[in-house]
Formats: sequence, structure tokens, C-alpha cells
Amino acid sequence: MEQRNLGKSGLRVSVVGLGCNNFGGRIDLDATTNLGVTFFDESDTYGDPRGSSETCLGQILGDRRKDIVLATKFARPMDVAGRLQGASRRYIMAEVETSLKRLKTDWIDLYQQHQPDPLTPIEETLRALDDLVRQGKVRYIGCSTLPAWQVVEAEWTSRHLGLHRFVACQEEYSLLARDLDREMMPVLEAYDLGLIPFRPLADGLLTGKYRRSAPPPAASRLATMPRAAQRNLTEENWALVERLEGFAAERSHTLLELAMSWLLHRAAVASVIAGATKPEQVEQNVRAAGWALTAEDMQEIDWLTAK
Repeated sequence: MEQRNLGKSGLRVSVVGLGCNNFGGRIDLDATTNLGVTFFDESDTYGDPRGSSETCLGQILGDRRKDIVLATKFARPMDVAGRLQGASRRYIMAEVETSLKRLKTDWIDLYQQHQPDPLTPIEETLRALDDLVRQGKVRYIGCSTLPAWQVVEAEWTSRHLGLHRFVACQEEYSLLARDLDREMMPVLEAYDLGLIPFRPLADGLLTGKYRRSAPPPAASRLATMPRAAQRNLTEENWALVERLEGFAAERSHTLLELAMSWLLHRAAVASVIAGATKPEQVEQNVRAAGWALTAEDMQEIDWLTAK
């Protein structure tokens, strides 16, 4: 599989990564890595109870830890009371040790701030992360779902103080969710930040297995998660899906192939992470990323998805 640098850093990641929010022993690690997937995206909050996804991955990696690029995140609440969360020095220094222990590793390749922390100055967060890089516990740092202005503030704070800077941003981005294009994409391009899209398949709506006139397949995400269904199953999205399916079919491709390949033809995108519960789903995602879209194709897709 193609490998790309994450932003302007030296960190190389597979263009299709595995989101570990579903990880719980159901994913076959050998099958996944044999497909060329080397980028695994974790978070301290993934799993039920929170932290169990990191624990599961740590138990099965063993000697294969050195063969993958391991990312995880901090900042979201780890307890119901909301005391264990945020991006303060105190919390970061404690939580990284807990993640390292759960993952059974000495280092994290990419450590990401999972959400904004309005109570902590960005300088404090960046100084703590810089210390972790200098200690060797973290190789690179990134962020997720920070507003564009705060990403700019972080960039200039790092430059001014000589601190390690974010190398990537993880954001929702797909053919059905293109708000990123307005403010964040110019920031990513201006500062050479890598983009790691999450929800690339719009919770499965872009896989082609859903139909407007039929109920969602049993046990599927949009059948079992009411909030995801409410967010995605709108008349506007159905109209977009039908137009995009027609575009792909005219070129003898599937909607899934269009969704994955389009992302990998967008500026700044380094790796597309998609969750999976079966090795076959990982294989489908890997194969779907191989469509070489032309500049004319990309222009027509922009026209089809314009709001």
C-alpha cells in the first residue's frame, strides 16, 4: 500500500488506516497488517469501559508494535464526573503514562489533543507535549476538532517559543461533510499540516449498502445508533448519495471506491482512517482507495456536492 508523509514531518503512514474505536478483539491484526495497513488510530476514551480499546490493542500487538504507526489521543472525559479530561500539563503527564501502560509500549508515534480545552492556554498544552517528545515518550504531536483559529494560534506559539509543533489535524471530512473546505483546509495547506479524515464514509452511508426506500440493514451503524442516523439520513444527503452513485456507476466503480479515492486526491490528506469490525471491511477499504480520479473527475464531483 502507498505510504505518505504526515504533513511535512518524517512520519510515514499507510494511506488507509484503521480507526480503533470498534477495537475489542474482533479485528484480526494479521489480516489487517498483511493488507498493508500500518497506521492504527486509538484514543484513551475508545471502548466500553473507556480505555478498553487501548488495553485490547496492547495485549495483541506484542513484538509487532515496532511494525505499526500507533496514534492515540487525550483530552476527552475519561470519567462520568468529568474530572479526568482536558489539556493541562497535570492531566497530560498523568494520562500519557496510563495510555502507555494500557498499550504496553514505551512510545506513542502520534499523540493528539482530541478536543479543545477552553480552560487551558495553548502554550501550557504545547509545553507539556514538547516535554514528552524530548523525553522520547511521544514522537510527534497533533490535534483533532480544534477550530481553525486555534490551530493557527498553536502553530505560531510553537514557532515563537521553539516548541515541537502539531504535524497533523484529525477532522471529519467526506463527500457529505465538506465544511472543512471553508476555513480549515487553507490553514492545513498554509502550515503544511497533514489531514487525517475521520467518518470518511459518513457512518456507512457512503458504502452503498443503504437505500432511501429501505430500512437500514440490521445491526448496521445507522440501524443501531439513532444519533448517527439522524445526522446522516437527511433528504439532502440522500440526493447527494444518489448523484454520486450515478457518477461512480457511469465509470464502472462503486460509491465506496469513490468515497475513499476522492479523499486521497484531496490536498493535505495523508491517511484515511475508517473503523471496521471484520477483516473483510478493512480489505474493502484498502481496495476502494485505488481509483485514479482525474482532474476533470474532481471538478465534476465538486459540482455534484456543491451546496
